[in-house]
Amino acid sequence: MGEAPAFLVDDLQKDLTNGFHLKLKGHETAINTGDNKTYVIAGTEYESTPTIEVRIYDKNTDEWVIPIVLGIKPKSSKGHTSVLLDEGRILVIKGNSTSDDCFWFLEVNTAFVREQKKRFETDVVAWSRGVIGEAEIPIVISGPSGVGKGTLISKLMEEFPSMFGFSVSHTTRAPRSKEQNGVHYHFTERSAMEKDIKDGKFLEFASVHGNLYGTSIEAVEAVTDKGKRCILDIDVQGARSVRGSSLEAIFIFISPPSFEDLEKRLRARRTETEEQIQKRLKNARTEIEQGNSPGHFDCILVNDDLETCYKNLKKLLGLNEGADTTQKLLPELVEMHLEHRVSKIDQKILINCGNAEENSYRNMFLLDFSSIKGGAPGRTRGLNLLTVEPSINGYKMLS
Repeated sequence: MGEAPAFLVDDLQKDLTNGFHLKLKGHETAINTGDNKTYVIAGTEYESTPTIEVRIYDKNTDEWVIPIVLGIKPKSSKGHTSVLLDEGRILVIKGNSTSDDCFWFLEVNTAFVREQKKRFETDVVAWSRGVIGEAEIPIVISGPSGVGKGTLISKLMEEFPSMFGFSVSHTTRAPRSKEQNGVHYHFTERSAMEKDIKDGKFLEFASVHGNLYGTSIEAVEAVTDKGKRCILDIDVQGARSVRGSSLEAIFIFISPPSFEDLEKRLRARRTETEEQIQKRLKNARTEIEQGNSPGHFDCILVNDDLETCYKNLKKLLGLNEGADTTQKLLPELVEMHLEHRVSKIDQKILINCGNAEENSYRNMFLLDFSSIKGGAPGRTRGLNLLTVEPSINGYKMLS
């Protein structure tokens, strides 16, 4: 905190029409928002992994504020441009980057950020990486032990191997024989996982026999980044946590035809002691009650007959016999040059890439953000990037 430097005070007096970016010294930009705050976004070069950092100048108090930063920070580049999209988000376009790492959203007043401000009782900002193209929303499948949800998921993965993927859970327990980090679990230290939970990076977590287990937002997003639809197999309590998060998903509850039928299935497995069976039955009764309560799940499938239930699951997910199982192609990457000149047109950003000093702009793109979904602490998806060229009326679409 302290007095704002002269260069910033002078620049802040300029009119930032429509919230357009203001280039400062080095790799810094500053954005004025409607609450008398200026967000200074700067690339760093002094860290082992340079990132883009944020600080806030509050004109109401004439002080600098270092906010809590949530989400994965973008790596620093040789230059970037910033533009205010609305009262809640700033778009940061990195230079010398491909389109899979070029567009980042700094959330400063979204619903997620406002919630975190109340929680931390201080200024909070959150990063979200922008992703070009649409993506299938994840599927959360829950049900009591012994209901057959694992078998249903296995059949789905076997028939459509390129369409679905599992998120890899985190745990603080030690790996067992032949377990590989990043394959069976992400094995992590308890202190690191507790910090990530506090920072809002987990969709759900639970303590089991003294160890933490959980599903991170990044693990789910990593599956989606590969063009696959993520399946989460979690208990009802975990599903409720995910339901209350920012993740958009479809929630499916697999129910037994009756509690008596479920007990028969558990006993027929002959894999647990009577004490273990009674514990599972007690938990199952609570889960069935919660699973059938309104508002928790989007759909309830009764697994009376496995093949019928599987057929209904495929119908629910819009899958047909012999459906194309080819993995979806990711959008073609476009390289962004070091310098940009941007202008905002409704819910589109016109981007000129090139050299400002030589007034040479080699490429022109139109970024449409009218259909974006998601956001911090996950990805912001649904960006549409089109190649355009100058015309007498402004620009002309090429793709």
